Amino acid sequence: MAIRDTISNKLQEAFTPESLQVVDESHLHEGHAGHRPSGETHFRVYIVSPAFKGKSRVERHRMINSALAAELSGGVHALAIHAQAPGEGGT
Repeated sequence: MAIRDTISNKLQEAFTPESLQVVDESHLHEGHAGHRPSGETHFRVYIVSPAFKGKSRVERHRMINSALAAELSGGVHALAIHAQAPGEGGT
C-alpha cells in the first residue's frame, strides 16, 4: 500500500474527518534532505474534523503526529499539517 494511502486510512480511522486530503509533495523536494527517488517522503495534509474542536494548533498537530507515529519514524521525512474543526475558515 502506498504511504499516502496509509496516512489517509489512519487519519480517517483516528479522526472521522468531514474532509481529508493527503498530498504527496515529494516531487517538489528533489535534491533536498530526506528525498528519495521513489518519492513518498514529503506530504501535506488538509483535514477537517470535529475531534479538533477546542484544540490549539499545537494540540492538533500532536494528535496527528501521534496517529502517524510509525510513518514519521519510518520513511516520511516531512509532514505539513492544516488541521481545522468544522466551521473554521482558512487553510
